[in-house]
Amino acid sequence: MASDIINQIALKIRQANNILVVTHIRPDGDAIGSLIGLGLALINQGKNVLMYIDDPVPYNFHHLEGSSLIANKLNGTFDLAIAVDCSDVTRIGSLGKQEFHWDINIDHHITNEGYADLNLIDPEAVATSEIIATHLKDWGLTLQKEVAEALLTGIITDTIGFRTSNMKPSVLRLAADLMEHGANLVDLYAHGLYYRSFEAMRFWGAGLSRLSRKGPIVWTVLTMNDRKAVGYSGKDDADLINVLSSINDAKVSLIFVEQPNGNIKISWRAISGLDVSTIAMQYGGGGHPAASGAEIEGELKSVIENVLETTYQQLFGAEITLPTS
Repeated sequence: MASDIINQIALKIRQANNILVVTHIRPDGDAIGSLIGLGLALINQGKNVLMYIDDPVPYNFHHLEGSSLIANKLNGTFDLAIAVDCSDVTRIGSLGKQEFHWDINIDHHITNEGYADLNLIDPEAVATSEIIATHLKDWGLTLQKEVAEALLTGIITDTIGFRTSNMKPSVLRLAADLMEHGANLVDLYAHGLYYRSFEAMRFWGAGLSRLSRKGPIVWTVLTMNDRKAVGYSGKDDADLINVLSSINDAKVSLIFVEQPNGNIKISWRAISGLDVSTIAMQYGGGGHPAASGAEIEGELKSVIENVLETTYQQLFGAEITLPTS
């Protein structure tokens, strides 16, 4: 079945001239990597391509060739629309709220809703960038240096430097192939996982200052006031969730981030063997068993209490009494 979809995608690409490639709001490294990787590969093949995101490209991915081509305004008409790394249409942002027709959906989230005509979903893949890198040649596209760098960025960031529990030998071989096509592993690793803006680090400080813990769960909160106070322009947590998930004996980490629209963005991280994706789905989100997210309406305090109680009950089968602070 997958081979049929791969062949159909190849046919769609060959027949198309004007192609829209979109990824999700609050883009991470795999969103940016898969968007640029596929977008530039299509451009190199002579296609007219618009790479689109509702939100700005994060600071630490500005070095990628093609990042300046990404638009946040939609212009023109398209004969092929492709969504990458988007588990559901709401994650696409403004386009997801419209009656927009999606021809191709390429993703690795187990919670993907399969909303396109052709859905290439591989939950075993460590990143959407892995899927694209694996099938570029099948789609008649070439792997040039700038494409390899974007796709390796997606793999590095979604595996947190090749160390998530879903890593496999074939991914290391694929990374080596991308390096042989010109991708600089050391540089991409530093930009994807280490380099942060001064404002992002101050944003971390706000979150770490109110870090809380109850049993096997740790969590913190980032408010709009925090964002304004430090001058952080993103809508995400600046990857602070990955810092929380490194706490030695914590089994689940969460961050609650106030959004400009008044909603609360929630990110879950869990140790191997625990599945937080089913909890995220209950709140209209999704993701992976060990890393998921959702965005919900509600007053911050009540959202925190409700989500923590649900998480604790479903994963550990017990009630949680939260601190009063």
